[in-house]
Amino acid sequence: MADHEERLTRLEESMYFQEQRLEALNEALVQQQRQLDDMERRLAEACQLLRLLREQMSEQGNGPANELPPHYMPERY
Repeated sequence: MADHEERLTRLEESMYFQEQRLEALNEALVQQQRQLDDMERRLAEACQLLRLLREQMSEQGNGPANELPPHYMPERY
């Protein structure tokens, strides 16, 4: 009888610690998901800003396609 009680106690302890680990892992996952959501939002904002800047540059006529790269030196060729 004592063997069964000891075994039951060990199982309950094991279950308790597994639940604690599971809660800690879940909290870490929730935190990472929040960080990922924030990064995705910031990336979308940066992409939108980049689109707007490209549009403004093309409207002004001084976009990258209209300029020579800084390393281009025609006197060398």
